[in-house]
Amino acid sequence: MEDSIFTKIIKGEVPCHKIYEDERTIAFLTIQPFAEGHTLVVPKKQVDHLWDLDDEEYLNLLAVAKKVALHLREVSGKDRVGMTVKGFDVPHAHIHLVPINRGDGVSLDQNDLPITPNDELTVVAAKYRMQ
Repeated sequence: MEDSIFTKIIKGEVPCHKIYEDERTIAFLTIQPFAEGHTLVVPKKQVDHLWDLDDEEYLNLLAVAKKVALHLREVSGKDRVGMTVKGFDVPHAHIHLVPINRGDGVSLDQNDLPITPNDELTVVAAKYRMQ
């Protein structure tokens, strides 16, 4: 299986704006955010479909997503952190976390979103990075 872009990020071959990392999971800002702080939570083990993760990896991914979401909500000051799994963009299981307020109108059509400049993501990452 060819390495996904996420596996290349995990290996350090492609840079990212990391928010969180542990031995099994990484969370980083997407380059096409729906809102400030839009983060992807990714298992380090490359599996195409979320539902194909073994139970331990799946539960770990959800536990990390919760931890990161609570942090995003606190730092962003937003009412909620939306969570979605699309599963088409990259053949590597991942969860989208998006800080939002009621009525923000988050669209799931990421194809129409522009790529955010690196310098803007650097500032946002510094704000949201977990210690």
